[in-house]
Amino acid sequence: MKTRITELLGIEHPIFLSGMSWISTPEMVAAVSNAGGLGILATGVLDEKQTRAAIKKIRELTDKPFGANVSLLFPGAAQNALVCLEEKIPFINFSLGKGDWIVQMANEYGGKVFATVTNSRHAKRAQDYGCHGVIATGNEAAAHGEPPTTFCLVPSMADEVDIPIVAAGGVGDGRGLAAAMALGADGVAMGTRLMTTIESPLHENFKKLSIEKDVYDTLYSKKFDGLWCRILDTPAARKSVKRGLFPWGYLAAIPNSKFIADMLKLPYWKLFIGVLASGWSNAKQLAYMANAFKKIKVATEEGDTECGVLPVGQVTGLLHDIPTVQEVIERTVREAEQLIDGRLADMT
Repeated sequence: MKTRITELLGIEHPIFLSGMSWISTPEMVAAVSNAGGLGILATGVLDEKQTRAAIKKIRELTDKPFGANVSLLFPGAAQNALVCLEEKIPFINFSLGKGDWIVQMANEYGGKVFATVTNSRHAKRAQDYGCHGVIATGNEAAAHGEPPTTFCLVPSMADEVDIPIVAAGGVGDGRGLAAAMALGADGVAMGTRLMTTIESPLHENFKKLSIEKDVYDTLYSKKFDGLWCRILDTPAARKSVKRGLFPWGYLAAIPNSKFIADMLKLPYWKLFIGVLASGWSNAKQLAYMANAFKKIKVATEEGDTECGVLPVGQVTGLLHDIPTVQEVIERTVREAEQLIDGRLADMT
């Protein structure tokens, strides 16, 4: 299946792996890239040394194009972006910040940069400072889509920008891929679907839960990680959303931020002072994320359904099996091509 995305990035299929912490590991990235899509490494929970080692590992596992994402709001993200640029990886996806400097540096070696956006204004801004494309994240997605749904966001954005658009949120099979392309997207990003595969490092407890749940079985709130986020509906998730930060969440954020500092190999005092100096609004946001990160890690790695919380998209309700990555991508493309050549063609 050829689109502007496949031509631009040199991939076989217009399908991205969403960069998910503790899920989008080197092995997962390579599995998606080897299957013809674009694997994207999640660097948010890695320090500079780990990011460089992960890139090296990916290159040992695949000779196909791959990428990495950086969430610029996170501590250490700018340093990880510099590692990606130094390693001259083919593709970088940034979010939650301005990445014009990433675009400029990537252009020097021919790298491609996409911004994750949730509205046309941000998409146009990304286009203006040279981004090669955008990932449009809609309400159906795990994180961090805003109220407009993917299937309204994409066509509205396609009317405003000329660069390629990747639809994220609500895509779990060929119907979603065909629909996204019909509405103006050039490709799709799949998180929840690819997270629930044989190769995925997600704990089996949550893989099983993901295919048992319905499209109604997610919670959408700003009280989990401080941004609009969708999580699997479980007792632990309901408790997190109900409590938010007040009052005990602020206290929990102290040891949980220590956990993040240790994970990123940052001196805790330096992280703590930096957060306080960044202003109350940013400090509050990072407190939310400190608590959320701990719960996501517990869910992903330990499979703890009592304390862990897992971000998932509404598409979890469309999942009924745990196939290989290769099977997911081949099946998705085959279904989309059949729809485009059949049902959609008959409508013209």
